[in-house]
This record gives sequence, structure tokens and C-alpha cells, in this order.
Amino acid sequence: MSSFNDLRIVDNFYQTSAFYPMPTVLISTLGDDGKTSLGAYSLVFPYYIAGKDYYAMLLECRNSSNTAQNLLKRGKCALNFLEDSYRDFKATVKLGFPGQTGEEKMKDCPFVLEKGLAEGEDRPLVIRSAYQVMECSWDDTLEEAYEDRERAGQLDGIEPPYRNFNGITSKFGCHFVLKIDKILMKKKYYDAIVNGVKAKDFPKVPIDFGYRDSTYFWYTKFKRALKCPIPDINSNSVGSVRFAADRIDPTVHFTDGACAMLVKVPRVFLKVVLNGCVKYAHEHGLTEIDEKAMKEINDKRKAEKGKR
Repeated sequence: MSSFNDLRIVDNFYQTSAFYPMPTVLISTLGDDGKTSLGAYSLVFPYYIAGKDYYAMLLECRNSSNTAQNLLKRGKCALNFLEDSYRDFKATVKLGFPGQTGEEKMKDCPFVLEKGLAEGEDRPLVIRSAYQVMECSWDDTLEEAYEDRERAGQLDGIEPPYRNFNGITSKFGCHFVLKIDKILMKKKYYDAIVNGVKAKDFPKVPIDFGYRDSTYFWYTKFKRALKCPIPDINSNSVGSVRFAADRIDPTVHFTDGACAMLVKVPRVFLKVVLNGCVKYAHEHGLTEIDEKAMKEINDKRKAEKGKR
């Protein structure tokens, strides 16, 4: 006999039939008046993460929302991630209330906006207090979704045809594959990612429980980031070296043979050694570190030690 009960699956199942941990994001878009409007979303997830010529997020939303309408018309947005603050969460919930115009939503909005870093004059502003922002462009070439631009303005439900994963996907739904143009990071967290993250360096990120009833949204406050070691983190494996090497510099690739030559480097010194290899690659116009380059680097290091 199962230890579970069979719960009925209904519309908005992630809110009504599940407890589903999600981010809480404010998405900025440009309205018809050229002003930035903010909308609250949790159905925002990484989509293209490797092997493509660009990286992307996926947004799922109602096709009648201000955000969806603005994206269908202009194709630009910014995903603003905020730290844990009950005041900000209350403002976010208010910005997520459906049926209001952009102007109504932004009235008395407590967030200060500023210009982002992505190029172009048709970009919405970003939230100054966000700890990170992803400035994005909708890839409307997928499924020829650019044809859906002509159906913008239909707010009472849209009739077929529908797309499978990008554009107008149902009578009331939209999916947007959002190309990441820029990731903006506040200096504190930028430094942590570049120099090595410790528990104290994590932003205080609130988690939306997904579930909501007719009265409340529910979320949990941030306490402290906890670490759990990767199973082979202390082992001398090519896989663990590869994991670190792939994250040092996107312009320099390490071959498996080169990674194999680094398995005996103590984990605490691996990042320093990899950075030295990348520096050597840049100095010699290399885009790949192979076994030959590793031998040259090792010979150079030995020669420098001999001079001391």
C-alpha cells in the first residue's frame, strides 16, 4: 500500500496542487508609452545552458499579462532578482496582481530604476537594489514565433494555432525563450564568484513556496547557505579537474589530456594553476590548452623555480 495520497491535478498545479520551490523575480519591460513596467514571476528557469551559440532563460506566463504583451511587441526584458526583504516581497506581490495596466502597477512603486548595461535604446530599466539582473531578448525565430507579434492586443484569450514551446502556446498562455544578453551583478557578489564563494558571500535569496490560496502568497526567508561536498571533490579525477577548468575562462578550452596532467594538483591550488595556464594561453595566442602546452607550462615553471 502506498504511503502517498493521489492529489488531483488542476490548472496552475504548481500553486494549487504542489509545494514547489521557485525564485521570485520582477521582470521589467517597456510599455506602449515607452516607460518601464514591472511584473512579478516565479516561472522563470534556465533553458539553454550549454552547447548553443547563446544562453537562455525560459519564461512562462499568461499571454494577456502586461509582460507578455510588451514582450510580443518589443521583445526585450530584464529579470531582476531581489534579496530577502518582507517590504520588497509585499511590493512584489502587489506588482503580480493581474488585470492592472502598467501605469496602475507602477503607481507608488518603491523600487528605484536605472539604466542597464545592454546596448540599445529600446531597453527597459533595471531595479537598482537587485543583487543580479539578466538583460534578455526574446528569440522569436524559434518556431517562427515572430508571427505571434500580430496577435498582440488580444486579451480575452487567443484562438489557435499555438506554438509548442515559444510564443503563444495556448488560449491563455505564452512561453518566451529569452536570450541572455548581459548578466549584471553587484560588486560584492561579482567578487565572490570571481574569487571564490564562501557561505557568507551568498545573497539572501527568498524562496517562493509556489503554493498560494485565496488569501496569501507564501515564501520563506533566507537563513544561511550550507555546503555539502561533491562526492569526488577530494579525489584525483579528470572529471573534477574538467569541472573547474571549464569555469575558469570561456575563451580557453582544456583538453582531456591536459586535465589528466593536473589530477595530482591539490584541490586548494588547482584554481591558481588553472589561472596560470589561462594566462599562458593569452600570452601565446592560444584558445586551447593541450598536453603539449601543459608540458611547455610545466617546463617554464620548473625553469623559474631553478632561477630562485
